[in-house]
Amino acid sequence: MAARSIVRYGAYPVLMAAVILGVAPAPWRDVPLAWLAGLVIAGLTAVALLERWFPFDPRWRQLDRDFPADVIHAVINLVVMHSAVLGFVVLRNWVGWQGMWWPNDWPYLAQVFMAGLPLDLSLYAVHRLSHRYGFLWRLHSIHHSSRRLYWLNGERRHPLHAALMAGPGLVVLGVLGAPAEVVGGWFAILAVHLAFQHSNFDYRAGPLRYLLGVAELHRWHHRERFEDAQVNFGEFWLIWDHCFGTFYQPRSPLGAIGIEGNPVPHRYGEQLVYPFRADA
Repeated sequence: MAARSIVRYGAYPVLMAAVILGVAPAPWRDVPLAWLAGLVIAGLTAVALLERWFPFDPRWRQLDRDFPADVIHAVINLVVMHSAVLGFVVLRNWVGWQGMWWPNDWPYLAQVFMAGLPLDLSLYAVHRLSHRYGFLWRLHSIHHSSRRLYWLNGERRHPLHAALMAGPGLVVLGVLGAPAEVVGGWFAILAVHLAFQHSNFDYRAGPLRYLLGVAELHRWHHRERFEDAQVNFGEFWLIWDHCFGTFYQPRSPLGAIGIEGNPVPHRYGEQLVYPFRADA
């Protein structure tokens, strides 16, 4: 029992600290994007193993019809994420834009977390809008349609919606002049955090749960009844939920997750076209 408690309370802070410290050397690597990609793969693997050993809900360990699509979502969205960082470099070099202001003299990790603020606010804002407006919801519904939560759900997103969520934040960072390796560092941290956020790992974050979007609060955002899911929108930080009144501390059983009626198809190709269907 003591070992289980150590894993339950220690795994998230220890592994996230390891990822953050692993990000730190990225600018001095010959191939920083390859280093960051390897770090993400290692982090996702660790979360996948933890949820197999210490599941929150044993029923969620069973593979379902969505699993092949979830794998494709993860691969494509992680590739798109790293491609966006490369595109960031190419576009800036093409335009010749040096940026309005960026604290290049700050320590690298401080710059990474600085970049995370406008990106995370962008994710929160578009996330909330996606629960209010029809076409955005149809795009976002792919993410909510899973009937179980596990480590791959963090990347279960329509690629167009992923671009819309991150787009405003990337524009702000581009205008400010954030270096690509800084943006890439934040994406690497976020990818591992999202695996934890959606995992079937029965962990606890203690007081950190009031600040960070960990699973024990985020699961309530995935409740089946739409009206119950309008809480805890934060991707990494929960400060936006506190500021805008959407923070929710669970006081009731979780219940079913997914979307009432389960309208979203299970195959990846069908999920891509689903938001554009007239009957969606």
